[in-house]
Amino acid sequence: MAVSVIQQSRLVIFQGLKTSSRHFTTSLSAQKNYKLVVVGGGAGGCAVASKFVKKLGAGNVAVIEPSQEHYYQPMFTLIGGGIKTLSQATRSMKSVLPAKCEWIQSKAVNFDPVNQKVTTANGEEVGYDYLVVAMGLQLNFNKIKGLPEAFDLDPQVVSNYWDKTVVNTYPAIQRLKGGNAIFTFPNTPIKCAGAPQKVMYLAEEIFRKNNTRKDTNVIFNTALGVIFGVKKYADSLLKVIEARDIQVNFKRNLVEVRASEREAVFENLDNGEMEVFKYDMLHVTPPMSTPDELGTSDIVNEAGFVDINKETLQHTKFPNIFAIGDCSSAPTSKTAAAVAAQCGVLEKNLSAVMKQGTQSAKYDGYTSCPLITSRGKCILAEFDYNAQPLETFPFNQGKERSSMYQLKARVMPELYWKMLLKGHWNGPGFYRKMMRLGMGSSQKPAA
Repeated sequence: MAVSVIQQSRLVIFQGLKTSSRHFTTSLSAQKNYKLVVVGGGAGGCAVASKFVKKLGAGNVAVIEPSQEHYYQPMFTLIGGGIKTLSQATRSMKSVLPAKCEWIQSKAVNFDPVNQKVTTANGEEVGYDYLVVAMGLQLNFNKIKGLPEAFDLDPQVVSNYWDKTVVNTYPAIQRLKGGNAIFTFPNTPIKCAGAPQKVMYLAEEIFRKNNTRKDTNVIFNTALGVIFGVKKYADSLLKVIEARDIQVNFKRNLVEVRASEREAVFENLDNGEMEVFKYDMLHVTPPMSTPDELGTSDIVNEAGFVDINKETLQHTKFPNIFAIGDCSSAPTSKTAAAVAAQCGVLEKNLSAVMKQGTQSAKYDGYTSCPLITSRGKCILAEFDYNAQPLETFPFNQGKERSSMYQLKARVMPELYWKMLLKGHWNGPGFYRKMMRLGMGSSQKPAA
């Protein structure tokens, strides 16, 4: 009998807690102390560990991370669209962490910033002089009634956000012969805010290719009040939506999936009423939050995010703590591009703190979202804290371009694996200035 999605996830979690001594040192003592502890082995954690292992040397940097595999999550859109495979987005964790760091293969479950230690799921206390929190976001499918069970009950319920379900998205798109294809956006901050609609554009294109589009209603139910947070790119996306006859319902938040009836229940956030939509395919973007163990700690704000200065990335109360990526309170879109830009700032400022110097680097909120609109076209959104375009190339990135699709599909994965994770990529700031001959990105670009 096939193993269900839920059973698979439990097995993966159990296996992830097993320890191994190959290649990396896994600590089993009552307590070990390090100059720097990084909690999380995602993009930010790997990049920071790589940078500081070079500075501090072997044995001085530890990474706390339970997972055995590392995923290049920006590729999940292309996997769901049938363009890439999950294996292309997967590496072993030991291959992406720097060899000279110590890998503590367990989950951080308690933070004690006063005594400068982190406790892991296996009871180990890990002391630190400096701490970088890079735990990312957790997927809360269980916050939606009927999930994650619906993934097992109905193959037409899918999600690009989970490695266990992303492989089911393209088959579901291909199976659809008509009816309602619904794509959702939740009422919480999420990683890669453009992804819920990117898969929709790829699916709509496949429906046309399969000659099922005329019988299919493509529906985007989003909890937001706008299609995208930056007006320039929102205007471009609304033109795409109009041209391709996609129905958008704003302020609609998915609260329940009734797999046996193929019904999705949405709360109208304007009036609190519940609305039931019949679906023939349902792509779910789950509510997200920081991991439970982090969200109940003393280092987060009221919203559950690590409470940092948005410019320096240093904690507001504990000067030896920094945060990077999705789990931080930095009010910008949560993407790998944001991690890259933050990484350079964090490196400079944490190094200054270690040397008791002055922090000089400031993060401007730079982030990027390659908005794939078809198999071969992309709008490359780049912007700052003020939701103002901060574009790298000297042309209008608000237009759909094949060159930007190639950048997303071919160049960015190589940049991620070979540069960002190795601590060599701090975002395109330098190249932006060079390409624009010193002009600011607000300079009116060529068409």
